Amino acid sequence: MIIRELKAFEDDRGNRIEYAGEHAREVKITIRGENNRIAIDSTARLGRFVVDMDCDNGSLTIGAGQGAPPLNATIRIGQDSTVTIGDNVSSTNTCVISATEGTSVTIGNDVMLASSNQIRADDGHAIFDVETGDRVNVSRSISIGNHVWLGMGAAVLGGASIGDGTVIGYGSLVTRALPNNCVAVGTPAKVIRRNVAWERAHLSLSKPFYKPDASTVEKSSYWHMTEDPEDDSSEQD
Repeated sequence: MIIRELKAFEDDRGNRIEYAGEHAREVKITIRGENNRIAIDSTARLGRFVVDMDCDNGSLTIGAGQGAPPLNATIRIGQDSTVTIGDNVSSTNTCVISATEGTSVTIGNDVMLASSNQIRADDGHAIFDVETGDRVNVSRSISIGNHVWLGMGAAVLGGASIGDGTVIGYGSLVTRALPNNCVAVGTPAKVIRRNVAWERAHLSLSKPFYKPDASTVEKSSYWHMTEDPEDDSSEQD
C-alpha cells in the first residue's frame, strides 16, 4: 500500500496515520505490514517526506514545527522498531533514518540536520562470522539529544548517543556516546572542544552579519558546561 497524501488513515490490518494538519508537499508512505502507527503533530513542517514501514509493529512520531525550517527525510522502520523525532527538527536536504530489528532512533527537540546526513541503527544487511555463524553487525538503538547540530555529511550509527547542545563536524562518523555541549569530529568522532554552545542564526541570513561574540545572538536554554570529565573515553583511540 502506497499513500501519497498525508492525512488521517486507518486500515483493517491495524495500520494507522494520526495527522490533522495541512497537506504536505511531497509525501510517499509505503506500508507493507500490520499494526504500524504514524503520529505527526498538526503543526509539523515537512518537506520531502518518504516513509517505508516494511514489517509489523513499527512506530513513527514527529513533533511540532514552530518556526524552524522543514524536515526532509527518508525513513525506514522495520519489525518492532521505533523512530521518534521531537519538535523543531529541520534538515537542509534529505536525511536518511533507519531502525530495524526492534531498535529505536530517538531525536530530541530543536535538532539541526545539514546535508547528506544518515542516522542508522542498522546496516541494512546482515554480516556473519564464517566460523561461528554469529552475527557481527547487530542492530543497536540511537539517541540524539536536544539542540544537536549534525554538520554536512555526518552520520550516526547504531549504539551511538549524543548529548544536548553538541555539534558534530563535517563528514564525521558517530559510533559511540558523546557528551553534551562539545564539538566532535572525525571517523570515529572524537571530542575536540568542550563547553560550547551554538545558535541557529545564520551568518549571512540573520543580522548582524558579523557575529564576533555571544552578544550578537539570542541565547537559547542550551548553554551549559560539558558534564563529563576531561579524560572521558570519547577522546581515546
